[in-house]
Amino acid sequence: MEKHLIQKAKDGDSKSIEMLYKHFYGYAMSIALRYSNSREEACEIVNDSFMKAFDKLAQYSPDKSFKGWFRRILINTSIDYYRKNVKYFAVMDIEKADAGVSDFDIIDRLSTQDILEILRGLPELLRIVFNMYEIEGYSHNEIGAELGIPSSTSRTYLARAKKQLREKVKELNEIKNEGAIR
Repeated sequence: MEKHLIQKAKDGDSKSIEMLYKHFYGYAMSIALRYSNSREEACEIVNDSFMKAFDKLAQYSPDKSFKGWFRRILINTSIDYYRKNVKYFAVMDIEKADAGVSDFDIIDRLSTQDILEILRGLPELLRIVFNMYEIEGYSHNEIGAELGIPSSTSRTYLARAKKQLREKVKELNEIKNEGAIR
């Protein structure tokens, strides 16, 4: 079904293009939300990604996973979005004290929305490095090449991202616990 739809879209069938868009929209949004500061930014990344994918559909090889091919476009579009807008992002102080998390059930009590909000709270570059390494499985060398930074800087940014995430999870847990006590 999917391969047939992709072939028809390659041939320029607008209904098939629309169906591909609807079929992969949720998947695309789930990736874009991890890389963006807001839902609006994620929508922009998703739409730009679809435009790129449809423009380059002739380059897609049917013997490979469409989802994997499109995922790569989404990640690259997210990185491009960051590069294009880096001058507008405020620089945040990332040198905070390490706050260890002692309650290992915290993550189980967080909703998907809580986790996305915590990720969005990271400075842009830290969030991108975290997503690429921990979620997408890129190596530090690959991240460095994509972002134009040394691999050692990628490692440092990952460590800082994890440190900030631990703090944010702890803060959110304290807020949730206070709400439950009242």
